[in-house]
This record gives sequence, C-alpha cells and structure tokens, in this order.
Amino acid sequence: MIGKLYLGLALCLATAMTVPALAADYPDKPVRIVVPFPPGGTTDVLARIVATGLSERMGQQFVVDNRPGASGVIGTSMVAKAEPDGYTLVFATINTHGINASLFPNLPYDPIKDFAPVTVVANTPNVLMVHPSVPAKNLSELIALAKAEPAKLNFGSTSLGGSPHMSGELFKMMAKVNIVHVPYKGGGPMLTDLIGGHIQMAFDNLPSSMGHIRSGDVRAIAVTTAERAPSAPDVPTMRESGLPDYEVAAWFGMLAPAGTPPEIVNRLQQTVGEILQSPEGAKRLADLGAEPVGNTPAEFAEVIAYEVTRWREVVQATGVKVE
Repeated sequence: MIGKLYLGLALCLATAMTVPALAADYPDKPVRIVVPFPPGGTTDVLARIVATGLSERMGQQFVVDNRPGASGVIGTSMVAKAEPDGYTLVFATINTHGINASLFPNLPYDPIKDFAPVTVVANTPNVLMVHPSVPAKNLSELIALAKAEPAKLNFGSTSLGGSPHMSGELFKMMAKVNIVHVPYKGGGPMLTDLIGGHIQMAFDNLPSSMGHIRSGDVRAIAVTTAERAPSAPDVPTMRESGLPDYEVAAWFGMLAPAGTPPEIVNRLQQTVGEILQSPEGAKRLADLGAEPVGNTPAEFAEVIAYEVTRWREVVQATGVKVE
C-alpha cells in the first residue's frame, strides 16, 4: 500500500515537472495554425501576419494550414480533436465560435468545452459594398432600390452562416427588404464576382475589402459597427444611415485544443500581444482596417460565451437555416 502511495506521488511529481519543462522548451518543432477558411480572406490574412511574427519571436516555424469547408466546421473540428500539446492551433472567428453553435444542430465540436482560448487578435467591422454600376450611393437609396425591385438584387457573403452572411440577414430583417443571398467559399472568390459585376452587393470583413474600396473597384455603403472605422472614416455606419439598432462586429482569435498546458497558452498569448503592440504589427493591422486586441485567455473565453448566446437569438429571429 505504501509502495503504491509512493509510486503515485512520484508520478504526480513527474507530471508536475513535465508540464513546465514542456512549456519551457516550447516550441521545439514547427507549429500548425489551421485557418478553417480559404486563402485570401481576412482570417487568412491576419493569421499569416501572426504566424510570421510568432516564427520570428519563438524560433520555430508557424505554418498556416488552410482547411476550408462547411462554414469553418471542417478545420475547426480538426483542431478540437488534435493533441493538446500546442502544436496545432486554430485561427477562429465569430463564425466558428459563435454563430455555428446555433446554425448547425449537430456541430461536431463544442466551441466552449473543446478549446483553450489564447487571445483575440483583432476586431473588425463588416462592410456593405455594391458594384459601381448600382445607382444607389447610400443606404437609404439602396433600401429604396431593393424595395422597388423585390428579389432582384443579390448579396454575396464569404460563407454560409458567417458574420458577413448574418450581417446581410440582419439588414434584410431590419430594413424589411427582399434580397437574395449568394454564399461563397471565402472572401476571395466573392470579391472577384462583385468586382466583375456578377453580384450587385456584398458583405465582407473590412480588411479583405479595403484595397478594392480604395481603388474604386467597389463602392462602400456602410460599416456594420456602432462607430466608423478609423481606416475608412468617410464610410458611415449602418446606424447613422437609417438603421439605428444595427450592429455587428467581427473578431478573429487564436485557440488551442482543450487541455493544452496553461503555460503554453500564456506564452502564446504574451507573444501575440508583443506582435500586436509592435510598430510593424500595429501598422499592418491599421492598414487593413483591423483593431488589435490581445486580451487574456479568460477574457477571450467570456467573448465566446457571449457570442454563442447572442447569435442564438439572432438566428432564431432571422430564421436562417443551414441545409
């Protein structure tokens, strides 16, 4: 009995010493950051900025691995099942860890229980844009045009159930217009079709659209946040354009599988914070129209819990379904 007790104590001590040792040596091989969306969109762009900074500061390569599909479900569920050793991470969104919990009745992961939050990297507005051929120059004119021609206008989004899609559904509900949703597999192909005039309108995360707005390829009508974006001060908000209760803010953050040692999670959070606070990192995010965050794992956990509850109410109110 005493021998078993000593053996148990020895195992506990060995485990206690192993976790800090692993954290101290972390990372000693390349780390994979799964982006559950295609290349070219805001999630991908921000993940690559962070991956570059982590590689430079932590002495190992952080590799972005795009695993798109099913509104982010495929790549996200892959990370939920990964070994919790800090070598497989996910770059998540309000979509994967908020909206999907209500859209998918059989979601193969729990956005709260299956992950160890690291930090929110950035917040961004979504933006409503139109092709230059659309005669409406502001939100009031666009609403009037949509009401004059029900079901004639269509709007693209980056994925079924993503925050751009839900921004459009909320717009439809609050403005009482009938416009047709056209989902895409990522921001890149959606923007290609909008610029080409194959769709008339689109909602997108501001960072991936900023260059096209500045070049005049598309015309920005309004941003979805309560305040104007500092990077696009001339673009009004949906609230000041006639929908006073409208607000959608998108966020992008890093998570590890549940059970990842806290020492590793905290080291990642601190290093990402350094990237966001550096002059180069801050400038790159500002140029994209993204606001750096870098909050704590506990604060990020609170964000996820709030989003899961909030979007359940929005999904029920809009009646959006994923077939």
